[in-house]
Amino acid sequence: MLSMNLDLSAKTSVWTLFYAENKIVKKIGEALCTTADIKRLIPDAVDASVPGNFERDLERAGKIADPYFGMNTLDVQKLENLHLFYCRSFSFEGEADENTFLHFDGIDTVAEIFLNGKLLKTVSNMFLPYDIPVKNVLQRENDLVVHILPAVIAARDYDIPVSSNALPYNYESLYIRKAASMFGWDIMPRIVSGGIWKPVSLIRKKPNRIDDVFLYTNAMNDDGASLMAYFSLHIEEDFLSGFSFSVRGKCGDSHFEMETEPKHTNGRISVWIENAKRWYPRNAGEPNLYDCEIILRHNGEICDSISMRTGIRMIELSRTSTTDKDGSGDFCFIVNGKRIFAMGTNWVPLDAFHSNDANRVDRAMEMADDIGCNIIRLWGGNVYECQRFFDICDEKGILVWSDFGMGCGVYPQERKFLEMVEPEFVHIIKANRNHPSLALWAGDNECDCAYNWAGTKRNPNTNIITRRLLPDLLVTHDFTRPYLPSSPFIDEEAYRSGKPTSEDHLWGPRDYFKGSFYKNTVCHFASETGYHGCPSPESLKRFISSDHLWPLFDNEGHTDKEWLVHAACMRADDGDPYAYRIHLMDNQVKTLFADTADNLPDFALMSQISQAEAKKYFIERFRITRGRRNGIIWWNLVDGWPQISDAVVDYYYTKKLAYHFIKRSQQPVLLAFDEPDSENLITLYGINDTAKDVKVSYRVTNMTRGIVLAENAGSLLSEKSTPLMTLGIEKDEKSFLLIEYSIDNGQTVTEHKNHYFTNIINIDYNAYKAALSASGMLEIQGF
Repeated sequence: MLSMNLDLSAKTSVWTLFYAENKIVKKIGEALCTTADIKRLIPDAVDASVPGNFERDLERAGKIADPYFGMNTLDVQKLENLHLFYCRSFSFEGEADENTFLHFDGIDTVAEIFLNGKLLKTVSNMFLPYDIPVKNVLQRENDLVVHILPAVIAARDYDIPVSSNALPYNYESLYIRKAASMFGWDIMPRIVSGGIWKPVSLIRKKPNRIDDVFLYTNAMNDDGASLMAYFSLHIEEDFLSGFSFSVRGKCGDSHFEMETEPKHTNGRISVWIENAKRWYPRNAGEPNLYDCEIILRHNGEICDSISMRTGIRMIELSRTSTTDKDGSGDFCFIVNGKRIFAMGTNWVPLDAFHSNDANRVDRAMEMADDIGCNIIRLWGGNVYECQRFFDICDEKGILVWSDFGMGCGVYPQERKFLEMVEPEFVHIIKANRNHPSLALWAGDNECDCAYNWAGTKRNPNTNIITRRLLPDLLVTHDFTRPYLPSSPFIDEEAYRSGKPTSEDHLWGPRDYFKGSFYKNTVCHFASETGYHGCPSPESLKRFISSDHLWPLFDNEGHTDKEWLVHAACMRADDGDPYAYRIHLMDNQVKTLFADTADNLPDFALMSQISQAEAKKYFIERFRITRGRRNGIIWWNLVDGWPQISDAVVDYYYTKKLAYHFIKRSQQPVLLAFDEPDSENLITLYGINDTAKDVKVSYRVTNMTRGIVLAENAGSLLSEKSTPLMTLGIEKDEKSFLLIEYSIDNGQTVTEHKNHYFTNIINIDYNAYKAALSASGMLEIQGF
């Protein structure tokens, strides 16, 4: 696609960052469009990294302290009024033509781009790439300036209509198109930031090229599948005669080829693939991928080519608006006609400084695969994920639920907002629609709910962004996968009836994890649910000062200020909207254990046990009732900054105990106890999410009493939850039951463990820890 690609990114010493407060730039009163002018008028400068975020440049230069340590995050708020001027020079040999562009993968956010003193473009969307023609501007020696305006001040140019609302710190995010969580969230600090956060380059596109290709499965049966290829070409010749467009693909011993002589620069061709190898999500089958080569030729010579991978699959969402306690409803992904039990993680920002996301995605995805996820939900308060993320999901068989970039607000219902976001939405749809892992487009995160957060009950179905704009764009650009306007989605039936939705976010009071809220929820699919877990003491020492580590509260019950800041509070006092989170974690510990901790290591482990048992319960409850319930996406895998949160892996990649519990609970074949019935009987279930029947042999040992309670064998049908045996327990008995089992799938035999603690409330900490240790499942790090 490119005949030239000159990388203009650089980690250090090539780019210079000049910075000045807004009032100073206003006082200067003239356009700062060349490095010489900027250097003359703005004295403050440091070496800059591109890709990068300006705060990290200031930190490297010793201008500010580590934003992630202590209370330093609050000091970063004082930088929100800074104008940023990224400057560099570069040489160019040759002659620029109409196919020569300055390419930015991403600029955060509102910016003016100057080349050799000429304004090339103004931009205002963090999520969009930009190709800027430079034919008449490029010289042998060039001066490039990117002026990034302070986003919080740029937001004042937009009058927020009375019909819109947002979380307390997020009103700027309603019109400024950058990740909403950067303005502060209950899981992320307020670091509004700015920078050239993705690579920049000078490129020359080929004159005759492939601009766009979309490969999708449009039919399948037992004999094979039909694959369609839509194409969009850029042709500079007057006539299309002599051009050919072809697609070849191979997956193992299966292959296909299709070719056409295009009659227009847009078109489509299809091929029937006999015995096509289908792509399935993890547990349901193999994620088969075809290696494809797409080639444009002119008179037999290759003009352009693209390599990509595709999967043969069709996907549906079986969904009812509402449900009830009897399960009269549905919410289930269906892939190639097979109902899928989905289990996985919500995906939050990998870093508060998004230029570092690319450095963290592989490590996070290794963990998502290791822990057994077959679905990941891309949460709407984040940036959109990179192609590397989707490639890994394709390869590993991990379904992707993708929110568009809106969360927890009623966004402006105005033409100028629609015109602002339409190019963003179209770009994201086209960028990601080729991935077989992409299972669902979702309009936003909790924006339907936000219609009732402003003091009056309003109908979210009046939202023209998610009810009109996005459906129209998806019908136009990707009609191959389901669309959910919001999560949770309150459609007309749900709004009028007030009944529970079939898919829900299970947060509630955040009290005892086996309390009435969690026990009695009726949804078929939980797309958010979580529970707090304290990071390890060693991790805490990396971001909290030694004199603030313990205790958490003073004699008057006030939370330590550094703990508040690292619970994502925007100010260090108990009146902050997110100050409740440390008390919440402490109360969860007090609920589970008979005694409280008097030291940090014990408290941290108590909290991790509480979190681990909670998430284990949430997942296993849904899996045991497979068929009635069809999926759970817990919150969340890994932190995007050092904090106290629901994540099961902290920012430094230290795994909490819950990581290991979840890994066992998400095994494709699981043995787990359900909760006691009215006669205090507990039933052991075997859940088999695989495509094959398996045989299991198992032993249940009461580790507290040191006796074997049961030893038996059985068969588990594929894609079913099967009761295996029943045990009676005493009403107030508190025992640690170890479940050891082997799985025979006809080819291999594997050994596994799980556990169940009876009446797990007000328990003895030391007894629990001893039993967990004796069972070989006390897997802790950083203590």
